[in-house]
Amino acid sequence: MADFGGAELDAFRTEVRAWLEANYPAELRDPNARTDAEAVWGGRAFADKAEDPQIVWQRRMADKGWTAPTWPKEYGGGGLSPAEARVLDQELARGGYRPALLSFGIWMLGPVLLEYANEEQKKEHLPKIVRGEIRWCQGYSEPGAGSDLASLATRCEDKGDHWQIDGQKVWTSYADKADWCFCLVRTDQTKKHEGISFVLIDMRTPGVETRPIRLISGESPFCETFFTEVRIPKGNLVGRLNGGWEIAKRLLQYERQNISAGFGEGGSAGGASGDLANIAKHYDALAYDGGELRSKITKNKMDFQALRLTIARSAAESRAGNGPSAATSIIKYAAAELAKERSELMIEAMGSQGLGWSGEGFSTPELTAVRGWLRTKANSIEGGTSEVNLNVVAKRVLGLPDPK
Repeated sequence: MADFGGAELDAFRTEVRAWLEANYPAELRDPNARTDAEAVWGGRAFADKAEDPQIVWQRRMADKGWTAPTWPKEYGGGGLSPAEARVLDQELARGGYRPALLSFGIWMLGPVLLEYANEEQKKEHLPKIVRGEIRWCQGYSEPGAGSDLASLATRCEDKGDHWQIDGQKVWTSYADKADWCFCLVRTDQTKKHEGISFVLIDMRTPGVETRPIRLISGESPFCETFFTEVRIPKGNLVGRLNGGWEIAKRLLQYERQNISAGFGEGGSAGGASGDLANIAKHYDALAYDGGELRSKITKNKMDFQALRLTIARSAAESRAGNGPSAATSIIKYAAAELAKERSELMIEAMGSQGLGWSGEGFSTPELTAVRGWLRTKANSIEGGTSEVNLNVVAKRVLGLPDPK
């Protein structure tokens, strides 16, 4: 659908606002209302929980195609124009509505399926992604292939009527909760980049095993994933054989774009920067630092606002063009550094109350802040390390030559 503006767009905004107000479950209107956090990610585990208010919200949005608003209607999407999608985003943020669906399928896999998959694969997987019926995880990194991802060794062998997968992945986010995995595998041992393929794996397949990794924050969102003689259908290969590196790079652009989007308008990742001043006041931190902390908090808030404006401009360029570009590496790097800085400032503002791990002397928000500070250390690793992203910027954006 082509973009339109003026009165037509105003009418669409009125329609969206009315629909959201009429269809948002009353149980979710209380910002403190409890709901199963995992329900936001959907998947097979919630197939029989139609009464959960979060699932009700998810399914109502999916019926409109608004969990993937710009995807074609023929695959379950909303078919909205970029201008209409911006209106929807703005109205969701204005009303403080909870996300209907968090999904690696929507953020990363779906866009590359639209670009590289055959028609049968699109019709099979895209509608399920939109409806939140399948929860996806990403099988990229390996113990010996992190920053140098093209060194991956997980084998995919042609067994005639099926593919056989053998190997190991690591840092597979939520693999223990996922239904399917989009995975990079080696189909040619004699070539590096040109020997990689992109496949889809049902996590219920015999031979798939996941083991959660406990982090310093006490959480275990990442997993080790093992594949032992895992048989998958030939039709689970996306794109051409040994053409997976091109898809992998494209998907990483979408991943970096969506990691950064969390810091943009309506995103939650950067929201706490505006609260830093109030936190510092609450702990009387500004009364004793001689203005240094005040200056650092002000600068962080200004930097976040500049980042949000840059993200909005990049998103508009992405919608108007052919998807995200290498510029996503600039934004992802900046977002990671600012998030770490903000968290450090929060702990600094809390003083000794920012040193707790457990016990009655610390409130829940204080303990959450400490664990959040530890979690931000991964911001400069996930979605491509900061070093890798700087290399992408140097080569793809600035056009600098390789060092001799």
